[in-house]
Amino acid sequence: MTFIPTILSGGAGTRLWPLSRTHFPKQFCEIFEESLFRKTLERLKPLGSPWVVTNQALKSLTETVMREAHVPIQQAIFEPKANNTAAAIALLCRVLETQNQLKTITGIFPSDHLVDKPEAFQDAVRLGIECAKKGQVATLGLKPAYPATGYGYIEVGTATYAEKNGLKAYPTRGFREKPNEQTAEDFIQAGNFFWNAGMFIFEVGTMIGHFQKFMPDLWKVMTELKSDLSNLKEIYARAPSQSIDYGIMEKLSEQVCIPCDLGWNDVGSWDEISNLVPNGDIIEVGSAKNFAYSTHKRLVSFVDVYDLIVVDTADAVLITKRGSSQKVKQVIEALNARQDKRAHEHPFEYRPWGRFEVLRDTERFKSKVIHVNPGQQISYQSHKKRAENWVITKGNPEVILNDVSHHLKPGESIYIPVGAKHRIRNPHATELVEFVEVQTGTYFGEDDITRYQDDYQRV
Repeated sequence: MTFIPTILSGGAGTRLWPLSRTHFPKQFCEIFEESLFRKTLERLKPLGSPWVVTNQALKSLTETVMREAHVPIQQAIFEPKANNTAAAIALLCRVLETQNQLKTITGIFPSDHLVDKPEAFQDAVRLGIECAKKGQVATLGLKPAYPATGYGYIEVGTATYAEKNGLKAYPTRGFREKPNEQTAEDFIQAGNFFWNAGMFIFEVGTMIGHFQKFMPDLWKVMTELKSDLSNLKEIYARAPSQSIDYGIMEKLSEQVCIPCDLGWNDVGSWDEISNLVPNGDIIEVGSAKNFAYSTHKRLVSFVDVYDLIVVDTADAVLITKRGSSQKVKQVIEALNARQDKRAHEHPFEYRPWGRFEVLRDTERFKSKVIHVNPGQQISYQSHKKRAENWVITKGNPEVILNDVSHHLKPGESIYIPVGAKHRIRNPHATELVEFVEVQTGTYFGEDDITRYQDDYQRV
């Protein structure tokens, strides 16, 4: 039996602004030393080599983390646009169908949740696999830690459907929408209601049957998808947008729920993070119960204030009272209203070969710090409107300038004239290359690039 764990990786990047943004959503933020996406990959690898379904806009970020985790990037499927969970799962099923994998069991898992008990998680998935073999869709139900009003719930029956490693699967009685406080309290008291975290397991052919029955319009469109995905953009333009919960899961009779304690947290707000990670470098004067998170390790001082959360990034600072951090969505709305790119972008950007961060951007010059990952190289390119000076600060790169090779070491520099063909290559297997780039000229936009050769098919 083949099991393919699949990660759904999307999100608008709003709830943890200014750290998380549209082009750098929560799953890629290294809040817990490594990103939640990397943690999810590592948690799933003992069960099978993970696949990923994500947005085309997150391609560079996704492939970078998959390479670092030694997961084949060929197992990533890139949606032309975000189209809700039903379309993403139908796309996965259709791709596996074209590969004659109708009997394959797959699991669907979010990319941005924290699970502190990976062994318990893996045991629950293994029981889910056994249930899926029998034609069931198995959902992982999380034991509620408190009467939450922000999560949906799953109600289960009392009869045991299957049992493995001390865990039990129960027939699902139904899905319940996010409740009010009293209803949530009633759920807790009843004892047979569990949080729905969007993790479920099924046989590919079984789920295709459910699409055909409950979402025939979506599946009809998806059957036209070619095996090489060459018409995926056109397919997605016609595919209806709906959640898998509403489209299928709430209507299914052939499903079970596996209640489990995974040490789970959806890391859904700065209030949550303030309880999960150590406080930053702070000084409190006449103050208490304050929290600071700074990407630049800055000292944050509080004077005569209480219950504040401060989030400091290179280009934006959030200050909120504890308990109010969910209102950060209103900040995003205000930024969008004035067309401020800080709602969506950081001063840094990821590329297939590494990343760069803008240090200064003026009318006279633009400066960046650039990282080239081990074994990677930028495209062979030129610029019409700018010259560049590169100063190597880490690593021993090879620079190709007008077809001539130059080997540099830290402290050395090279000048790239306007119109010169150039690239920088990191020939090492483990060592990062870092350099500072200073651009001078009349225009510093990222679109002033003419590519001649490129490892990532951008020519």
